[in-house]
Amino acid sequence: MRRHGRLLVTATRYTVIGHLHNRFAMVLVAGYIPVWTVLAYLSVPSARVEFRLRATGQLLRPAGNQLTEITGALNAVTLIIGFMMFAAAFSGGHFDRRLAMAGYSRGHLVLAKISALVLASGAVAIYAAAVTQYLCAPRQPFLLAAGLFCAALTYGAVGVALGSLLRREVEGMFTIVMISVIDVCLQNPVTSSGSDSSVVRFLPSYGAVQASTAAGFSDTALPRYLAVQLLWFTAVALIGFLAFQRRTRNTLSLKAGHSHRRLPEQTVRSCVKETEV
Repeated sequence: MRRHGRLLVTATRYTVIGHLHNRFAMVLVAGYIPVWTVLAYLSVPSARVEFRLRATGQLLRPAGNQLTEITGALNAVTLIIGFMMFAAAFSGGHFDRRLAMAGYSRGHLVLAKISALVLASGAVAIYAAAVTQYLCAPRQPFLLAAGLFCAALTYGAVGVALGSLLRREVEGMFTIVMISVIDVCLQNPVTSSGSDSSVVRFLPSYGAVQASTAAGFSDTALPRYLAVQLLWFTAVALIGFLAFQRRTRNTLSLKAGHSHRRLPEQTVRSCVKETEV
């Protein structure tokens, strides 16, 4: 049991370090979130927008700029986490194969990616909720942070799945952008007159949008919609896991020729050196 824990901790640590070395992603986290939310707040008119929130049936009349700020925060976190996880999965394919050949089970590698995704999503969601709180002052800030977190998890899983399935980087980036923009814009009453349509229930961030909107302008908690969002995450994560299995399956027959007695730290460092070469 202790060996499994060491394998998981070591793989997770190197996965997190890999994300931190993605300087462009760090710049996006630091700059894109506040810039996008502030621009949404300042550029969109503050006129009241009347719409019915599907989750509660309540008729809400929030200021248009505040509503767009919340949807903008959702769009920002989904794009950033989606990009981060896609870049890590796309560029780390060879590294994953080397680890599998060195004796790491795919279960440890997948759990490490999920652990890194949870940490990254939590950090980005808290930061985005804090920025939003400064301008919008949502009624339920913790529910807002939870909605952002669940949306980030879902798009992070989308990024892993695309990074494991697609062969060209531009395809994945374009796909993530289009999914996120269409997903969030169709649910924003400011930009879409059909935001209360039954069709939006099938969009990837529907649960998070409902929970986050309620958090901003209502006193009603919506844990059920966070659960809906986590179901989306689970479904997409399963697709990503199957894609990851397919990508690393050709290494399984080679494992027998490698020693499994090396320490986890030694295994990863060896693979890092071989990959860099």
